[in-house]
Amino acid sequence: MQAFDHRAASIVVNPANVHRPAQPAPATVEQQQDPDWLPHPQFHVPKSETSFPEAAWMLGFKDVTAPTNVRSMIAAFIPCAGAGNTLPILSLQANSARLLSLLLANLNAIVFDFVARQKIQGLHLNWFILEQLPVVPPERYEDVRFGSKTAAEIVREVVLELTYTAHDMAPFARDMGHMDEAGEALPPFSWDADRRLLLRAKLDALYFHLYGVTDRDDIRYIYSTFPIVQREEEKAWGRYRSRDLCLAWMNALAAGNPDATIET
Repeated sequence: MQAFDHRAASIVVNPANVHRPAQPAPATVEQQQDPDWLPHPQFHVPKSETSFPEAAWMLGFKDVTAPTNVRSMIAAFIPCAGAGNTLPILSLQANSARLLSLLLANLNAIVFDFVARQKIQGLHLNWFILEQLPVVPPERYEDVRFGSKTAAEIVREVVLELTYTAHDMAPFARDMGHMDEAGEALPPFSWDADRRLLLRAKLDALYFHLYGVTDRDDIRYIYSTFPIVQREEEKAWGRYRSRDLCLAWMNALAAGNPDATIET
């Protein structure tokens, strides 16, 4: 998985590779755009053997990481399945889709990742590290408004669109209220890489506001600490696109226009 993406890759097993036979095969654009496509796992586990047999979806994050990676904290909603020890699962006492959506967006925000990278010293994002990281309290999302919408409303709209790109996440869509009069989930959102970049930049801008980081030089500095992202985007587009989009969203949100049209 990758951030907001439970279908990032299949697993291909090469028996000739004795020490590491399982390797990821990244999903193609065509596969991501097919809402029926599912990645192939390395193992199948009986549902009765999982820790959450009654759950339809879960929130997981990648334990194996490093402060020198493209990103260090990577989290996503996934369909209920057996998860190994390097995909820790988070649950809350009030384990609702609306509440967990806020947490997922927070974990994937670049400002949160910036702090996490100061704490990760090895190759694992251990529980004791995660427990020390600063998370926005749920009530703050309702107190902060950007024009006609609360921060909570904006985050939930974006997380739903980023997450619900395939039919296997229909239970999550229903739990978010994204359904027709008969109670059936509406069709998944189309996979559009440009729009996903725009939406993630919107979330990054919102979380900079929530964390009180509004100085543009501070934001540029935080983005500069993710050099692989910068290098890849400058190679592809000739500019640090996600940073520029975030700064544009910072202006739009500060002006109370959460539905602004941002040039990509």
